[in-house]
Amino acid sequence: MLSFLDLLGTIGASILGLPGILGVALGMMTRNPMVAAILGGGVGVVSPLLLGGSHSTHVPITPLEYAVALVVGVLAGLIGCTIRRRGATV
Repeated sequence: MLSFLDLLGTIGASILGLPGILGVALGMMTRNPMVAAILGGGVGVVSPLLLGGSHSTHVPITPLEYAVALVVGVLAGLIGCTIRRRGATV
C-alpha cells in the first residue's frame, strides 16, 4: 500500500525532475497547446523508463509512477505553452 508521503514524494520528484523541467522547456517551443501537451506527455512516458526502477536490482516501475509522470509532463507542457503565449503579448 502506498502511503501519502510516498505519493507526495513521487509527485514532487516528477515536478522537479525530467517530466517537469523538460516538459516546460518543450512546451515553450510551441504556441499550440495540443502539441505542447503531446510533447510533455511523451517526456512523461519516457522519463520513468530512463530514470525509474533499477534493472540490476529488479525494482519495478509502478503504474502510479507512469501516471504521475504523464500527468505532470502534460501539465508542464501546457504551462510552458502558456508562458510562451503570454510572454509574446507583453
